[in-house]
Amino acid sequence: MFIDSHCHLDRLDLAEFDNNLDNVMQQAKAANVEQMLCVSVTLKEFPSMVEKTRNYDNVNLSCGVHPLNQDDLVDEQELLTLADNDKVVAVGETGLDYFYAPETQEVQRDAFRKHIRVAKQLNKPIIIHTRDAQEDTLNIMREEGAEEVGGVLHCFTESWEMAEQAIAMGFYISFSGIVTFKNAKALRHVAHLVPNDKFLIETDSPYLAPVPHRGKQNQPAYVVEVAKMLADVRGQTVEEIAQLSTENYKRLFKVN
Repeated sequence: MFIDSHCHLDRLDLAEFDNNLDNVMQQAKAANVEQMLCVSVTLKEFPSMVEKTRNYDNVNLSCGVHPLNQDDLVDEQELLTLADNDKVVAVGETGLDYFYAPETQEVQRDAFRKHIRVAKQLNKPIIIHTRDAQEDTLNIMREEGAEEVGGVLHCFTESWEMAEQAIAMGFYISFSGIVTFKNAKALRHVAHLVPNDKFLIETDSPYLAPVPHRGKQNQPAYVVEVAKMLADVRGQTVEEIAQLSTENYKRLFKVN
């Protein structure tokens, strides 16, 4: 089976699924995608995300504030309270994005540190978004002791050097549909190098649909295309990629 380690079910446009999330889940099941992690991007929308996914036992949750969704400083106590939920298996997504929002660097760094502190208090791994902020991301991870809980650098697009340093801190590297894109040669090289016990696969749906679904709304069923590309670049079978990524997911997020 496959696990989509990072998606945003609450942000799907359900119009193409007859306005019913059940249909998304059925298409995932038909593709042998049997589990997924629905990732939070704001605390304000977190309760709604919980409600929309409450009927699906195969959906795990995270709680956090995306670095591009910060109108105000993150309330650390509110984050701690919301993330202390049995369905929440991770804190985030959090991190740094200097590509799209360089003007909010200070706010992003403050929020990132708060997320790591909360993750440590709850003993839950951290989901990290990082873009054009390699040095600051790694420095904050080290300074705040992120290795105590570990986590994942999701939708990875950075260098092998960064991946290697994150792996040394016990973090996993997750690959999205971007790895299937024509211009992603350098990323495929990283995918080739990551150890068997340190990679995950994801869709980041509804964003970043993989080849051959470019231009469409992404969905968990499409994580199979990511697995196919990893199998190709790593010289493994799709079945091996499915098994390894599933084992890695369950180990990291402590789920059955």
